[in-house]
Amino acid sequence: MTAPRTAPHGRTAHPRPAPRAAGPRAWSVRLGIRRGVTEFGHMLRTPEDVGWNVLIGVALLVYLWTQKDTPVPGADGLTVPALALAGILAATIMFGMTLGPAFALATEVEDGTVLRLRAAPRGTSTYTVGMLTAQVLGTLPMLAVLLVPWPFLLGDPMHQGPGGWVALVGWLLLGTLAMLPVGVVVGALCGRPARVLPFGVAPVVILAFVSGVFGPPTGLPGWAQGTVQAFPLYWLAHGMRSTTLPEAAEALEIGGAWHPGIAAAVLAAWAVAGVVVAPLVLRRVTSRQTAGAMAARLQAHLQRTA
Repeated sequence: MTAPRTAPHGRTAHPRPAPRAAGPRAWSVRLGIRRGVTEFGHMLRTPEDVGWNVLIGVALLVYLWTQKDTPVPGADGLTVPALALAGILAATIMFGMTLGPAFALATEVEDGTVLRLRAAPRGTSTYTVGMLTAQVLGTLPMLAVLLVPWPFLLGDPMHQGPGGWVALVGWLLLGTLAMLPVGVVVGALCGRPARVLPFGVAPVVILAFVSGVFGPPTGLPGWAQGTVQAFPLYWLAHGMRSTTLPEAAEALEIGGAWHPGIAAAVLAAWAVAGVVVAPLVLRRVTSRQTAGAMAARLQAHLQRTA
């Protein structure tokens, strides 16, 4: 045992306690983030993944460039691209944050990755953080493809000044938090990539179109307008339109007014509900993963492909 050293003036100076090591939860979060960043780096080096983002982004820009002089009825000076921007960004977040995690999780449930991770300390937590980090970073190339050339091809998209860009980033982050858990739940419940197509892709595509990708869904019947307002995509696009568009465009919204406070509240409610529900669903699904069940799925997969 080391004796305490004597400080000046006769006082005893006790050694300073060593800093506490990071707990296992913080360690798993850091490891998961590192894993997600590594996967994102692999994606950037994969021509198929990068090419897909570029192809979709360029196709949207080309279409909107052909409509750059098309005015929006009922809004003086507003063009189709300016109105469509918020919906396109909202759809980008929705597709990236729901279908990306759903396919990734369903694939790795089927091939046994999730089962193997259960054997590692906090393996499931590390995997989940890494997957979500990779999916969030994976949306950045598409956003860059859309937003970087937009001012040069279609004019300044921010009608409410530079501060609107800060608000736009806030909406994108809030939308990400609201929709990420949906992708986790869909992937966990589907369990196989083949099931994600009918039970994940189809509903998301339908919801994207009826929620107003290219403008407010005022052409829908009243009951349908109420239905789409229960989902986060409508409110994410609504909040971004209230940030990017001039005041004259407010008349185009359902009810003829913007409600950014309600939009933020709905997105926050979806985010909170997702934080509660997604871990429960994921834990329930992973608890059912056994070596026997994985072997049976593998045998069935081999029989289908034979």
